[in-house]
Formats: sequence, structure tokens, C-alpha cells
Amino acid sequence: MQGVVKALNTYLANLGVLDIKLHNLHWNVEGQNFFSLHAKLEEFYDLAGEDLDEVAERILTLGYRPLASLKDFMASATLSELPSKAVKGPEVVDIVEGDFNAMLKQSREILTLAEEAKDQGTVDLMAGFIGRYEKTLWMLRAYKA
Repeated sequence: MQGVVKALNTYLANLGVLDIKLHNLHWNVEGQNFFSLHAKLEEFYDLAGEDLDEVAERILTLGYRPLASLKDFMASATLSELPSKAVKGPEVVDIVEGDFNAMLKQSREILTLAEEAKDQGTVDLMAGFIGRYEKTLWMLRAYKA
């Protein structure tokens, strides 16, 4: 179970970085698609915040402590931060798509670990995330077409 929890804490750290990055993009998006992307990024960071809470509570449910400081998040995260700067719509979509692909990959890896550990609660949690990331990535690809 410790392997699952370690992976969940890395996932939690990535969600923390993702949440801040989505806020950053929401604040700094510019250009032709400003209105649609500004609104969509708010939707994305709201979901990231909810996911952050769900994952932390799952770790607690398993009897462990979640990472809970920015320092710990940055030491564990595999996603990178983004400096505060103006970002045009197409670049915003590329950044979000890249991070969501990374989260999808990590969700699948944790699902496999949880299956091996017979941790059905974590399997169910990751399955939900996988479905959402797959659908959102399809929508991002359609948006770029």
C-alpha cells in the first residue's frame, strides 16, 4: 500500500502545481480566444481543486498523511511551474494539453498500482479521473482542429 500512497502524494503534488498553473493561465491568457479560454480555465482549476481535496482525503483514508506544503509539493511534483507572463490562446491550449496528458498517464499508472494492491477505492478514484482526462483531451484536440 505504501507504493500506492507514494504515487498518490506525487499525484497530489502535481494537482497542486496544475491548480496554480491553471490560475496563472486564466489570469494571463490574451488574444482572440480570451473569453472562451478564460472561462474554460476557471472550470479546469475548479476541478483541479476538487481533485486535490479528493486525493488528499483518499491518502488519509488509507491511513497516511498527504503532502500539505508548497515546499513538499515542489519537491515531489513532476509537472513544472510556469512564470507569470502573457500567453496567447494556442499556447495555453498546448500547455494544458501537455499537463493533462501527463496527469492521464499518471492516473493510469496509479490505477495499475492500486489494482495490484487490491485497493478498489483508489482504482475507482483513478478510473473517474482517467475518463475525465480522456474526454477533456479529446475536446482540446477538437478545439485546436
